[in-house]
Amino acid sequence: MLIEEEMEPMLSLNEVANLLHIHQNTVRRWSDAGIIKAIQINQRGDRRFLKKDIELFLRNMNNGIDK
Repeated sequence: MLIEEEMEPMLSLNEVANLLHIHQNTVRRWSDAGIIKAIQINQRGDRRFLKKDIELFLRNMNNGIDK
């Protein structure tokens, strides 16, 4: 089991939506479509996003790359 210091920073769906200035449902759709990588953290289907994946997504969007 990983200890907290070894875990990579993660963002909630709400945090990603606020960061990208988009609706939470858009984040869900993009996640379902594979545009943004998400991790399902429980059986209910809650999603978390690695901070490094969101940073890469933003970098790619700023450079005009789709993925």
